[in-house]
Amino acid sequence: MTDERKHTISLLVDNESGVLSRVAGLFSGRGFNIESLCVAETLDPGISRMTLVTRGNERIVEQINKQLNKLISVKKVIDLTDVAFVEREMALVKVKAKKEERAEILRIVDIFRCKVVDVSAGCYTLEVTGTAGKIAAILSLLSQMGIKEIARTGAIALAREAQK
Repeated sequence: MTDERKHTISLLVDNESGVLSRVAGLFSGRGFNIESLCVAETLDPGISRMTLVTRGNERIVEQINKQLNKLISVKKVIDLTDVAFVEREMALVKVKAKKEERAEILRIVDIFRCKVVDVSAGCYTLEVTGTAGKIAAILSLLSQMGIKEIARTGAIALAREAQK
């Protein structure tokens, strides 16, 4: 029994060229898929935060975490899987906006607390932020109107602070 499950891993790494390829190479060299990967600078311009999501059993992910810790450019590895954390994704969704469906699209935008970020004669571009479940739910509703295009980030995550 493999007991594979989703793992969200946060890395603090040097903000320099080649770090992303070394991290991705560690996964591909072992035959593991990265389901999503987001990288951006932190408050310190010399450090970036990488949030990656993968699937595997505990033994495999423990090995990956050990290998990540051995990379010189990796400053900190945090496996968020078994701790309380906040996770969000963002999607830009271009949806067909026929005259008779515009009001319904705007109701969906209101219900899901997203934004219309661009409007054209026959199309709305929406910005949706939330959990993967929220994004899946709005995409399901919007697909009835006709989704033209989607651009989606992967997960970003931070551990929750301990409650007093």
